[in-house]
Amino acid sequence: MVLADGTPRKVLVFLAEFAARHSGAERLSDLLDGESEFIPAVEASTNAVFFLHSTSVAVARVASSVEGDDGQHTSPTKHDVEITLIGGARLRGHVAYVMPPDRSRLTDYLNSEPRFIKLIEQEGVALVNKQHVTLIEALDSSR
Repeated sequence: MVLADGTPRKVLVFLAEFAARHSGAERLSDLLDGESEFIPAVEASTNAVFFLHSTSVAVARVASSVEGDDGQHTSPTKHDVEITLIGGARLRGHVAYVMPPDRSRLTDYLNSEPRFIKLIEQEGVALVNKQHVTLIEALDSSR
């Protein structure tokens, strides 16, 4: 995870065996977009337990295989983007989403729920907190 001040932390979080909003196990995106303000976590290097305020998480990275897909995407809309965070860090990847045809623009997706954007990177998935984003540049022609 990268915190709001830019501090990186390797942490372990506790995920439920069953998700509240879809079939299957809870994913990191479910936890971050959930109703709990504080998330119990364990520092990977020291095993120290702490409680992380979910809004203080700027970016959380996880392997693609761990984040998975909720199965609703049969033919998602995809956009290559570059996301700039408040501290100046830049992330590149693509977003993929399914929305009603009359609300399927990138701007529609960005202005909808959830709070975290699922950015597909080469190495995995970055869950990016919209509160910590200064701008998103569409690298393709669609907006």
